Amino acid sequence: MKILSAQQIHHWDAYTIAGEPIKPVDLMERAATACTDYIAQQAFLHKPFKIFCGKGNNGGDGLAIARLLLNRHYNVSVYIIEFGAIGTDDFQTNLQRLHEMNVNLHFIQSEAFFPEIKEGEIVIDALFGSGLNRPLKDLSAALVQHINQSKAFVISIDVPSGMFIDKSSGGNAVIQANVTLTFQQYKLCFLVAENAENTGKLIILDIGLLPGFLEGIETIFQIVDIAIIRRIYKPRNPFSHKGTYGHALLIAGNTGKMGAALMAAHACLRAGAGLTTLNVPAAFLSAVHAYLPEAMCQLREKGVSFEKINVVGIGPGLGTAGDGLQLVEQTLNEFKHPAVIDADALNIISMHKKLFRSIMPGSILTPHPKEFERLFGKAENDFEAIDIAIKKSAELNCVIILKGTYSLIAGNGKGWFNTTGNAGLAKGGSGDILTGIITALLAQNYSPVEAALFGVYLHGLAADMALGTQSQESMIASDVVNCLGTAFSGLVGG
Repeated sequence: MKILSAQQIHHWDAYTIAGEPIKPVDLMERAATACTDYIAQQAFLHKPFKIFCGKGNNGGDGLAIARLLLNRHYNVSVYIIEFGAIGTDDFQTNLQRLHEMNVNLHFIQSEAFFPEIKEGEIVIDALFGSGLNRPLKDLSAALVQHINQSKAFVISIDVPSGMFIDKSSGGNAVIQANVTLTFQQYKLCFLVAENAENTGKLIILDIGLLPGFLEGIETIFQIVDIAIIRRIYKPRNPFSHKGTYGHALLIAGNTGKMGAALMAAHACLRAGAGLTTLNVPAAFLSAVHAYLPEAMCQLREKGVSFEKINVVGIGPGLGTAGDGLQLVEQTLNEFKHPAVIDADALNIISMHKKLFRSIMPGSILTPHPKEFERLFGKAENDFEAIDIAIKKSAELNCVIILKGTYSLIAGNGKGWFNTTGNAGLAKGGSGDILTGIITALLAQNYSPVEAALFGVYLHGLAADMALGTQSQESMIASDVVNCLGTAFSGLVGG
């Protein structure tokens, strides 16, 4: 699913209005009905509602919701922030419809008109929508602060008022919503950590915008969905053999961190690599053979051999001292195929920036936010970090996976956000198994972008399936590896 700008969202509305055809006010009614249906499913019937509206189309949504709630016998008061200008046409239509009902309607002309908001009340924020392009100030900012200081339950319509949809809102006055009801699809603002506290629980409501619009537009960002993954997936040939699916080498593990190497290798095997070899210190040879009899080993003391190796994954548990630098330098200088570079290998590169020049085109870098900062410098906000990832992936001709709640896969000048996974992945080892999965997919001749998209999606999907037997608190990385088979079956419709 493509992620649209504010202007593109407006054009999608217009495309639907022309294509159905449907009147703009009736499309607004459809959106308001979807919001009201959601609200009606919650335990709010006997709670007072205060609905705050601007004079744009977001305010029109709020007025329509007020009318629909009144029709369902909710206790509703409406507050319209007054700037002296007339509202949009659809706002005015819904205001006229509301005047025909017995409604408690107020106009806010100054801070003296702010109502008391009591604990237990429900606030609906319909002040400003996705078209906002400048920070709120004066009366608008004061009203947002007044709502935020209350102990009411806040539902924002479209976006929390004051939030920009495609740039940082840091330092601005923004509604702190408990729930945000947005329309049709994700917006970029909901995919970054800095907006999480203001967004609250995100609910995406289908309001029937015509999908044909998406076919004719270009966007930088997309959501990775099951349709994309099913197009990427390559079913196995029944006449294949182990050589068909590549030979993966994992250079990983060291004293105190051999678990990282074992988890990465286990995931590599489960994700389909034909052969998996671990390069480890000799002292840990017996541990590998006991835990993973399917894996082969190279003894680190005898060096690294890339003979007959299709793909290398390097970094999990490697350490940055000792022979870590030598191993990274050797891999980057001698292995002439894309590699998966993670963890301590990334930290070593960040300490020796000249190594950037040796990264093979098509390689996949998998930093978490702190590793990303060490590699590329501190970003002022999440949106700048996204921009850096896109630019650096193009500059290095590689794929960058910036790990997070909605991990960003940056490559080919574009960015994809992944929506599988859960907070159970916030455990040591999760990144190690992601490295193993992606390494296995590269070994099976998926392109770097395909391997990254497929790997991140599969990793998250397996974590979601692990919740069938574990909680987010109890889940460990091995649980995720053990669910890879079910995840593969689920995503290919098996």
